[in-house]
Amino acid sequence: MSLQEQIVNQIKQCYDPEIPVNVYDLGLVYDIEIDGDTVLVQMTFTSEACPSAREIPIDIRKRVCSLGSIERCDFEIVWEPPWHPSMISEEARQELGIDEDALND
Repeated sequence: MSLQEQIVNQIKQCYDPEIPVNVYDLGLVYDIEIDGDTVLVQMTFTSEACPSAREIPIDIRKRVCSLGSIERCDFEIVWEPPWHPSMISEEARQELGIDEDALND
């Protein structure tokens, strides 16, 4: 398994406390860059007023840095493109009972 896949697997262990889906499948992670022993996670939140905006990066950092080859995990929080429920993975949409037609609103 590649380091990128290992990082994604660690991020998939992190959940938004208000939604029973991991932050990766929620579509909150836009990009993951690896530079030696440092990871940069570009991500967003479901809203700028997300009450878990502090806890989620702390959880991601803890899990990603648990990989022996990673010493540092930094974040770039972005608001463009804005998060939309259509960014949720198909599997997670099914789990949440989100109808495809509802995503077009």
